[in-house]
Amino acid sequence: MMPPDYTYSNLKQAPTITVQPVSHTAFSLDDVILACEASGDPAPSFRWVKDGKEFKRELLSSGTLTAEDKEELHPIQGSYRCYVMSLGTAVSDLAQLITEPIPTLAKEKRQKTRSFEEGDSAVLYCNPPKSSVTPKIHWMDMHWRHIPLNERVTTSLDGNLYFANLLVNDSREDYTCNAHIINASVILPKERISISVTPSNSVLKNRRPQLQKPAGSHSSYLVLRGQTLTLECIPEGLPTPEVQWERMDSPLSPARVRWLKYKRWLQIESVSEADDGEYTCTAQNSQGSVKHHYAVTVEAAPYWTRRPENHLYAPGETVRLDCQAEGIPTPNITWSMNGAPIAGTDPDPRRHVSSGTLILTDVQISDTAVYHVEATNKHGNILINTHVHVVELPPQILTEDDLKYEATEGQTVLLQCRTFGSPQPKVDWQITNSGPALANAKMSQTSDGNLQISDVSEEDSSMYTCSVSTSNMSISAELVVLNRTKIVDPPQDLRVLRGDDAVLQCRYTVDHMLKQPTIQWKKDKHKITSSANDDKYTESPDGSLKITDVQMEDSGIYSCEISTKLDSVSATGSIVVLDKPGSPHSLELSEKKERSVTLSWMPGAENNSPISEYVIERKEKQNPGKGHWEEYRRVPQDITHLEIHLQPYSTYHFRVRGVNGIGMSEPSPPSESYSTPAAKPDMNPENVTSVSTDSNSLVITWQELEQRQFNGPGFKYKIYWRQEGDSHWMESSASNPPFIVEGPGTFIPFQIKVQAVNELGAGPEPDAEIGYSGEDLPLEAPSSVAVSELNKTTVLVKWSPVSTKSVRGHLLGYKIHVRKKGPRAHSQRGLPMQEPAAERNRVIVANGNKEEMVLSDLHFHSNYTLTVAPFNSKGEGPHSKRRITLATPEGAPGPLSFLTFESPSETEITLRWGAPDKPNGVLTGYLLQYYEPVPGSSSTHQMKSLNLPLDTEYTLKDLNPQIQYHFSLRALTAAGHGEPVEMEGATMLDGEPPSVINITAGQTSVNISWVPGERPRSFAFSFRYLKKSADGKWKESEKVNSSQAFYQLHGLTPGFQYKLEILPGNFTREFETAGPELHELPSSFVTQGWFIGLISALVLLLLVLLILCYIKKSKGGKYSVKDKEEDQVNGARTMKDGQFGQYKSLESDNEKCSTSQQSVCESKRSSNDSLADYGDSVDIQFNEDGSFIGQYSGRRDPNGHGSSGATCPVNPNMPPPSISFPTSVTGFLGPN
Repeated sequence: MMPPDYTYSNLKQAPTITVQPVSHTAFSLDDVILACEASGDPAPSFRWVKDGKEFKRELLSSGTLTAEDKEELHPIQGSYRCYVMSLGTAVSDLAQLITEPIPTLAKEKRQKTRSFEEGDSAVLYCNPPKSSVTPKIHWMDMHWRHIPLNERVTTSLDGNLYFANLLVNDSREDYTCNAHIINASVILPKERISISVTPSNSVLKNRRPQLQKPAGSHSSYLVLRGQTLTLECIPEGLPTPEVQWERMDSPLSPARVRWLKYKRWLQIESVSEADDGEYTCTAQNSQGSVKHHYAVTVEAAPYWTRRPENHLYAPGETVRLDCQAEGIPTPNITWSMNGAPIAGTDPDPRRHVSSGTLILTDVQISDTAVYHVEATNKHGNILINTHVHVVELPPQILTEDDLKYEATEGQTVLLQCRTFGSPQPKVDWQITNSGPALANAKMSQTSDGNLQISDVSEEDSSMYTCSVSTSNMSISAELVVLNRTKIVDPPQDLRVLRGDDAVLQCRYTVDHMLKQPTIQWKKDKHKITSSANDDKYTESPDGSLKITDVQMEDSGIYSCEISTKLDSVSATGSIVVLDKPGSPHSLELSEKKERSVTLSWMPGAENNSPISEYVIERKEKQNPGKGHWEEYRRVPQDITHLEIHLQPYSTYHFRVRGVNGIGMSEPSPPSESYSTPAAKPDMNPENVTSVSTDSNSLVITWQELEQRQFNGPGFKYKIYWRQEGDSHWMESSASNPPFIVEGPGTFIPFQIKVQAVNELGAGPEPDAEIGYSGEDLPLEAPSSVAVSELNKTTVLVKWSPVSTKSVRGHLLGYKIHVRKKGPRAHSQRGLPMQEPAAERNRVIVANGNKEEMVLSDLHFHSNYTLTVAPFNSKGEGPHSKRRITLATPEGAPGPLSFLTFESPSETEITLRWGAPDKPNGVLTGYLLQYYEPVPGSSSTHQMKSLNLPLDTEYTLKDLNPQIQYHFSLRALTAAGHGEPVEMEGATMLDGEPPSVINITAGQTSVNISWVPGERPRSFAFSFRYLKKSADGKWKESEKVNSSQAFYQLHGLTPGFQYKLEILPGNFTREFETAGPELHELPSSFVTQGWFIGLISALVLLLLVLLILCYIKKSKGGKYSVKDKEEDQVNGARTMKDGQFGQYKSLESDNEKCSTSQQSVCESKRSSNDSLADYGDSVDIQFNEDGSFIGQYSGRRDPNGHGSSGATCPVNPNMPPPSISFPTSVTGFLGPN
C-alpha cells in the first residue's frame, strides 16, 4: 500500500469493502437489511448475487440491500453476496438471510392440577414455539415474579423447570413459562401450570440420585471452535444431590470453565481444540451417586492463519500471494480474480497456484486486479480480497533528514531510511569517514532500506548517510551511544520477622547525559505506589525501597525497574515474612473414656517457618489450684492427634499451640469440656512419718495428695497406728495432716500408716511405717574422756558412749565444747587484740555414734578446757563430769599488722609497724632485712640484716637516694621468726614542674590543675600568660608549689585567646575565655518603670535583712565552759584508749552540739576547715574526669614528720570563676 506521506497525484485505488453483510433472521420486511459499503477510486458500483444468480441490477452510491414494501417475505430467504466494481472487483462475505413469521402460540387447553407427594421429583415442560432464534425462557408467576431457583429447583437449556424433590410450599397454580424471542421483540406466555404437593411420610424415605437430564449414562456433543459449550447435569433425589464436574484426561481449569445454575451447568466460552475430550458429572447424596459421561468433539469452521497483503508492484516483478487456512475438517482453498474463478479463466503461463499460494510472474499494468481467496468446509466459508496494483511510481525518501538517534551500549538500533516508489527504491548506507556501513559485521540492511546495528558500542557513535541508488536523493542521521544503565546493588532475598522493617536495595548508575531515571518498584508484577498519607512504602533517591512494619501479605517477589528515555533495566529480589505460626484450629475430642480422651486438631499457618512441635495445654476445673492453663505435653509436628490420660472426677478443657523457629503461636480456641466420672482413690499419701516434738505425744504427718487425686467427693485420710509388737490397730480420720496421738510415752516405737478414702471407697492398702513418740533430753554424760596430742595445735579426743536407753531419742552425735582461757603469758609490747567469742568458745560436732574426734586449729601458747555431751533432736544431755585441761606450746609469730615508711630526707627512711595480731608466744624482737633488688634476678647477696628491739619504729640512714630498696620485717619469739611483711621504697625524688595540666576557662579566670608525682620533692614554678591581641603583654603569676596541684589565674578578659607557659620548662598551651551571652529582652511589662521600681525596692529590703543577719552572727553565741572542758577530756580519753588515728566526722560533732553551743560548733568547723596551720601540706587528688578533691594531711610536727592519720576530703565541688586563688587553695577549701 502507498504510504500516506507519499506525495503523488492521479493514483487509482482498488475497491475496499468497509461494511460486510451479516447473516440474520427477518421476521418482517423491515428486518431485511443486507449492508454492503465500500471505498475506491474511481467510485465503486455494487451488484448482488442470490443463491448464485444475479439478483439486483447495478447500484451506485450504496450497496446496502433492503426489501420493497410490496414484496413477500418468504421468497426473500436465501444466500447473498455483494460485488463491488471499481479498479477491479471486490467480493463480500456470504450472508444467510432466513425469513420467518412472527412466532405465536396456538391456543392450549388449561391443564389439570398435577398432584405430587412431598419428596417426589417433577418436570414442568415449557415447549416454546419453534424458531431459528433460540428464545430466552423465564418461569414466572401470575404477578410476573420469577420463580426462585436453587440447587433443588433449576431450568434446562430446553426451558423446562426441574424439581429434584418437591416441598409442600411448592404448591401453586400459576407456574408460567414465558418465551422471549428478542429478534422478534415478543414475549409469549404459555398456559399456567398448577401443581399440588401433599405431605407424605415418604419424605423420610430418602432415595439415591437419578439424572433428569441428560438421560442415560453417556452423551455426545459437537461444538465448533470459538462457540460456547454448555453441558447440563440436572439430578433428582432426596436429599438434594450435590453435583461435581471432572475432566477425565486433565484437571478442569477455573480460568477456562464456569459453573452456572448452582453447578448444574458447566460452560466453556470460546471453545478451542484443547477442550476436546471426555467430561463427567457426578450427582451424590447420602444415599448414593450417579455419574454421566460427556464426549465433547471440537471441530472448526475455516479460519485464517496467514493472510495475503495488499501491495503496489512495479512492472516485471513477481507477485506471491501467500495464504493459509485451518479448520476441522480441513478447508478447501480456491482463488478468484475480479469476482471470477481463476480456474474458469483463460490459462496464463505467468499465473499458477501452489498449496494455496498464488504466484504471478513478470506482472504488467494489465495484471492490476482484486484477487479473492476463499476457504470452505462443511461448517462454513471465509473470503479475503487482496489488491494487486501494478504501477510505476518515482522514488521518494520519506524519512526526515538530520535525525539524531540515541542509544545505550548493547542495544539494537534501527536507523530509518523509509522509501517508496514502484519499483521499490534501492538504498545505500555510508558511515562518515569510515566507508560502507555493511562492511561492519554488526550492521545489516532491512528489506525496507533501514540500517540495523546490533550490540552498539561507543565506537558506533558517528554520522550515517542513506542515499537512493540511481538518484541524488540522500539523508543524514547521527548516532550517539551512551553508557548503559546498570543496577550495581540489586535487591536481595530477605527473610524478615513480621513487624520489622525491610529495605530492598536497588543502587544504579546512569549516563551523565541522561536525566534522572524513573524508578518503579513492583510486587508480584503489580506496581507499588508510595503515598504521603501512608508510610508503608518509602522510596529513596538511591533506588532503595523501605517497607515499614512488614506483615504476612508483604511476602512476595519484588522487582525494581530503572527506566530512562533510552533503556531500562530491572532486577528482582524477594521478601519472605517470618512469624510465629497461626493458631491450630478445629479441635475435636473423640474416643471418650473414663480415664482418657483423644484430642485432634488442624495445624495453623506455618508463616514461612516450619512448625517443629505442638504444645498441648489443659485446664482442670475440678481442682481450684489447677484452675489455670498448664502445659500438658509437647509432640512433634507430624502428630495432630493424641490420647490424653485423665484423672477421675474432673472437668477438662484443652487447647493447642504451634511452635516454629520464630516462637510459639497464640493458643487455639478451647476444646469442648469433658468431665470424667468419680472413682476410688488410686494412691495413698507418701512420706508417712512421725515428727513428734512433745515427749508424751505421737505426731503423724504425710505428704498431702493434690485435689485432682481425690478422684471423688467426700475425700479424707484414714490414719492407723499401733505400738510395735501389738496386734490391734487404732484408727481415726482427718482431712489434713498432722494427726496427734496423746499420751503414748517417751520415744516409743509405733507402726503407722495413712490411707486415702472418698465416698466411693478406699485407696489401695498402705504399707506400715515405723514412727516414734516425742523425744526428751539425754540422761547420761559420756565417760572416760581423754585427750592425746597429735601435733602442737591438734589433739585427739576420745570418750565412752552413753547407753541407748539414756538417749531417750535418736542419738544424733556428741558435741565437744572447747573453751580458750587466754594466752599463757605475753610480752610487754606484744599485746594481743581482743578475740571474738567464737574464737574463745568453740563447739565441734561428732555426728552419729563416733567415739573420738580430732580437734585442730588450736592457738599456740594458749590454755583450753573441754567437755563432751550427747545430743538428740530435743537437745544436749549432761556434759562429761571431768573437765579436761590442755595447754599449747609457743609458736612462730604471725605477720605484722601493718608496715609503712616515710622519707624525712634524701638519705633516710623511717619504718613504722604494728605488732602481730597473733604473737603465738612472747615476742623477743624483730628482724629487719633490706637489699637493692636487681631487675630480672632473685639474688639477695647484698642483703643487710638488723635485729631490732621491741620498738615499732626504726630509721635507716646513709641510704642512696637513687636506689629503690626492698624491705622485709618479721617478729621473733622463742619458737623462731614469723612470717615477713615486705615492701619496696626509696627516698624522695628530685622535684620538677608538672608536664600534664588540665585547664578550665571561665569568663574572667581560668582554673589550672595537675597531678603531682608519686613522691616528688616540692618544686616552685610560675605561670606566664599572654592575651593574643594588639595590646596584649606577657604577665607572670607568683610562685606556685608543685605539690599544690591547683592554681587560678584571674583578671582575664572574656572572649579572648590566651597563650600559657610554665617557667621553668618548655610547656606551652592555648585557651580561650568564655564570652558573655547577650540576650535581647522582649518588649513586655519587665521593661516598664513601675516594675523596675518594685524590683529595686525588694532588692533593697533583702539587702537590709542580710546586713542584720550578719551583725547577729558576728556577735557569736554562748556556751558552757564545763561542756567545753568535758569535750577536751573526752578527746584525751579517746587517745589514751589507743584509738590512734581514728577521727570523728564533723557530722557527729554537730550532732553533739546543743543549741547553746552552736557558735562553738561553728568555730570548730571553721578551725577544722582552715589551712593556716598546714602550710603547703595540702594534698589535692584528682578524679578520673579531671575534677579534683582536696584532702588534708595531718599537721606536721616540728621535725617535719607528718601525721599518719587518714586524710579527709573537704568541699570537692569546683569553685565559681569569680573566687580568687592567690597562692593556695584556701579560698577553694574555705568555710562552708
